[in-house]
Amino acid sequence: MEEQAALYAVAHSVQLTELQRELIAETASLGRVAGMQIGPLQGAFMTVLATALRPRLTVEVGTFTGYSALCVASALEPGAQLICCDVSQEWTSIARRYWERAGVADRIDLRIGPALDTLRALPPEPLIDLAFIDADKSGYPAYYEEIFTRLSPGGVILVDNVLWGGAVADRASGDETAEALRAFNDHVAADSRASTVMLPIGDGLTMISRRR
Repeated sequence: MEEQAALYAVAHSVQLTELQRELIAETASLGRVAGMQIGPLQGAFMTVLATALRPRLTVEVGTFTGYSALCVASALEPGAQLICCDVSQEWTSIARRYWERAGVADRIDLRIGPALDTLRALPPEPLIDLAFIDADKSGYPAYYEEIFTRLSPGGVILVDNVLWGGAVADRASGDETAEALRAFNDHVAADSRASTVMLPIGDGLTMISRRR
C-alpha cells in the first residue's frame, strides 16, 4: 500500500490511544528490532476482529513489546484469556508494564519459553477462537498445525509477514526467510481444511478459518 493511502487508512480506522502511542515510541527507541512491531492499521484490524469474534481463548505466538497483545486484550470481554508465547524476558518486560497501565494484565497469560512447548501443552480440544502468529518464520508450519488442530469451529488464525516485502513472489530472490514463508504460504493455500485470504495489510497478513 502506498504511504499516502496507508496514512489515510490509519486516519479512518480505530485511533491509537495515548498509551499505545507511548508503547510504539518506546519500541522505536530500541533501534532496528522495532521493525518486529506491527503497524497501527494492523493493530486496528485486530482490535475490530477481536471485538467481532468475542473470543474466549486467544493465543499469540511472538509478543515482542506487547503492542499486538494490547490491541487484542483491550477488546476482550470479562473472563476471556489471551495466552502470549515468547522467549524474551527483556522485551516482554516492556509489554508487562503497558498491559498493567492499560488495565488488561489480568486477561493476559504470558508464557516464556519455546512456543511449540506451550502450544503442545494446551488441551487438545478445539478451544482457540483467535490466534496470531508473528515469530520465527521457519517455525510457522509447526505453530500453524498445533493451533489449527485446536481451532474452534468459528475461530480465526492470523499470520503476519506473509509477503515479506514482496520477496515471496520472487522465486529467484535467494532470501531464506522468503523461501520459508513461500513454502508456508503454499502449504496453507493447499490445506483442504482451511479457508484462507491473504490481505495486503502491513507486510502481508493471512487470515485463516476452518472450511465448512
